[in-house]
Formats: sequence, C-alpha cells, structure tokens
Amino acid sequence: MPVETREITFITKGNCDVIDITSQVAEEIKLSKIQDGIITIFVPGSTGGLSTIEYEGGLVSDIKEAMERMAPQGIEYKHNLKWKDGNGHSHIRATIVGASLTIPFVKKKMLLGTWQQIIFLDFDNCSRNRRLVLQIIGE
Repeated sequence: MPVETREITFITKGNCDVIDITSQVAEEIKLSKIQDGIITIFVPGSTGGLSTIEYEGGLVSDIKEAMERMAPQGIEYKHNLKWKDGNGHSHIRATIVGASLTIPFVKKKMLLGTWQQIIFLDFDNCSRNRRLVLQIIGE
C-alpha cells in the first residue's frame, strides 16, 4: 500500500494558541497520488497537540479556559524546577490532548463532520516555529 510523507510548517503565538489546519491538511491530500485512505498527522514535539472541534471563537476561548483549569500555568511543576523554562503545564496539556490524529478520506475528501475542523494547539509559553508530519496511506 502506498505511503506518502509530507510536512506542514507554521509559526504559533504560544500560550494555548489554537490554529485551524484543516485547509492545509486537505491541500496535502489533494496534492498526493492517493485517492482513498487515511492521513495521520503527528506533532514532533512535546508541547503541542492535535484534535478536532467546531472552530468558532466561543469554543476556542472555552478550550483555553478548560486547559487552564486542567493544567494551570501558575502552579509548581517539577519540570520547571529542573529545567527553569516555565512550561511544565505545556507538557501536561500536550499529554492530555495527544500528539497524533488519524482521519479517513475518500476521493481525496476527508470524512469530517459538517462542523468539524482539525486544530493544532500550541501549549508552550512562547511563539515557536512548528512542523507537523503527515503520512498519507491508501490507494
């Protein structure tokens, strides 16, 4: 079965930046030679995550607030004590959300729900250059 590996790169703002990457992922499927299959998106890093949501301002704010409740910035993390980088909360949030996402597609069209978009969440405490690895598998 054919496999194509591609990348998406972008710059984030950090601090729970939520970025809609649906169109970039769709474009990579369109450019591939594969018609039907799955695409796996992977974050090579330990402070970012991937999910799907209805991408609208209220829900984006809700996600940021929920992440602050689950893994708040202002508490002591052993990671921060060791590395002094202040992003212990970022690693916890990324662990909760997860580093990969797999989506099926047919005739080069992802089988997402009507209001479902793919998002990258940057949990680090600063702006970063981000890279996502995409593997497209199918026929």
